[in-house]
Amino acid sequence: MLAPSTIAQLLQNARRQIAQALQLPDAEARIEAQALLRQAVGAVSRAWLIAHEHDIPSPAQAAVFQQLLQRRLAGEPVAYLLGEREFYGLDFSVTPAVLIPRPDTETLVDAALTRIPPTTPCRVLDMGAGSGAIAIAIARHRPQARVTGIDSSPTALEVARDNARKLGAGNAEFHLSHWFAALAGEQFDVIVSNPPYIAADDPHLAQGDLRFEPAAALASGADGLDDIRLIVRAAPAHLVGGGWLLLEHGYDQAEAVAKLLRKAGFGEVGSGADLAGVMRVTQGRLP
Repeated sequence: MLAPSTIAQLLQNARRQIAQALQLPDAEARIEAQALLRQAVGAVSRAWLIAHEHDIPSPAQAAVFQQLLQRRLAGEPVAYLLGEREFYGLDFSVTPAVLIPRPDTETLVDAALTRIPPTTPCRVLDMGAGSGAIAIAIARHRPQARVTGIDSSPTALEVARDNARKLGAGNAEFHLSHWFAALAGEQFDVIVSNPPYIAADDPHLAQGDLRFEPAAALASGADGLDDIRLIVRAAPAHLVGGGWLLLEHGYDQAEAVAKLLRKAGFGEVGSGADLAGVMRVTQGRLP
């Protein structure tokens, strides 16, 4: 009968399996293995794992870890397995009902914060709020702003509202709406959105984490721009004069989005790069 494995042995075996099965770099596979084992033994810290590397987890803890590991080896995202993801320095709850917040989207928050005065009341709209990551990050950094997040998914809104409560974003509220449908007559100083922008036939939709994320939040027509066209076309009626519209988009869409903004009458159109240097956010100002 084999002796029970120590924490160090479990991590070593899991790292090797994750790296091989998911074609991940060794360092990334190690971080994932640690995250899964931390969850299994009671949400402990990485430092705890290192300090207790010679300990032997209980049979129940080892069983939970193996269940999590097998789900990860099948491709299920770590964020869904753990039920959380860090974004803009905040820990957000996530479920399969929402997109997993990604570091590149912090570029959109950065850009929005430059357009939102830190001490003056204003209204901000986040379209397609999902987990509420964008709206809540903005609300926490601009306490004078009233931030409204909308989404067409009731289950996503439950996640967003829970995150707002947990993270103390009392100036953020979330409502059910398919884009601007429920916002008749309302106007905002700043509108931000990370809408679906992947082409419907993009092979990446059948790869990696995207396989497990809500399809309606990912794909948008033959060229990925259907929802962006809708937002750009309708946004002027919901912006005050001088208001800003900021959109996250795909790696090769900055020029197309900029053209749409100019055609809709926006000025001061420009794009900003994400952490990898890819033009990821394009914005424009209503005259």
